[in-house]
Amino acid sequence: MSFFGHNDKKVVKSSVQQEAANVNVTPEVVNAFPFIKVPVVLGEVTVQIDLDSTITFPEPVLEIKVIKKSLKLVQCRLLLPTNKLFLKGFVRKNIQYATPNKGGKDHVSSTIKSLTVDVPFHVVTQIDFISQPAFKMGPKTSEFKYFKSSPLPTGFSSKEHLLSGDFTEFNQISGEVFNELPFCELLSSKFIEMDEALNREMGHVWSHDGEICAPFEEGTFTEIEEKMVIELTLKVLQNQQVHIQEPPRHESSCNYEEINPGSDSGNQGHQGPQNNGRGGGWRY
Repeated sequence: MSFFGHNDKKVVKSSVQQEAANVNVTPEVVNAFPFIKVPVVLGEVTVQIDLDSTITFPEPVLEIKVIKKSLKLVQCRLLLPTNKLFLKGFVRKNIQYATPNKGGKDHVSSTIKSLTVDVPFHVVTQIDFISQPAFKMGPKTSEFKYFKSSPLPTGFSSKEHLLSGDFTEFNQISGEVFNELPFCELLSSKFIEMDEALNREMGHVWSHDGEICAPFEEGTFTEIEEKMVIELTLKVLQNQQVHIQEPPRHESSCNYEEINPGSDSGNQGHQGPQNNGRGGGWRY
C-alpha cells in the first residue's frame, strides 16, 4: 500500500510498434485531363488599416503589464464586377494591468486584472487581379407582342379591321444567371501600436477606496489613447471550372548517339574511334 492508501500501479503503459509493410498501388484514372471545379486565386494582397481609438478602464490603472491582440475578420466581400474589396472586423485586445490597493511613501501594492475589448474597423480597398473572376450578367429583359386583327365598331366600313398588337396579353423574355461568390482566406496579420495614458497625474494614486499614499513619481489613469496600424494579408478566391490539359512535351532538336569503338574479328588489338569525316567519336 502506498501513502495515499491505494496499490502502486503503472499509470502509463507503452509499447514499441512494429513497422508494417506496404505495397504501392497505381491510382485508377477515370477520366484523363478532365474539367474540374476548384478554388482559383483571384488576388493576394496586404492591406494596411490605421486605427485611433480611446479605451476606458473600469478602475484606476497604475501601469499596463501585457497587451495581447488577435484579428477577427467578419466580412470580406469582393463586389463584382468591380475590383473593390470590402473588409469589416475588429481587433480583440486583452489588456493586463495593475490596479493599486494600498501603499506608502516608498511602495505600492497592486492587483493584476485584465480588460478585454473589441476595436472595430471597416475599410474598402482595391485588388489587382492575377486571375480574372468568372462573372456573367443576366439576360436583358425583353417584351414582345403578337399581331391582332379586330373588327371595328359601327361607323367604319365593314371591310376595314383594327390592326394592332394584342393589348389583352403581356409577353416577356427574362432570366437569371447565378455566379460563384468570391471568398477570402486570412493568411497573416501584424500590429504596430502605441498606447498612451490620457488622464494620468503624477503624485496622485487612486484605488477603489480613494486616494492612497504612494511614491511621488507614481500616478494612476483610467483612459488610454490607442494608435494602431494593422497589416493583414489575405487571399481572394472563387470556385471556377477549369480544364486540366496534358503538359506539352519538349523534345530535343538534337539526337546524340554514341558510337562504340569498333573491333576487327581478325585483329584483337584496340581500334580507335571512327572519324566519319567529322573529327570525333559522336554521330549527329
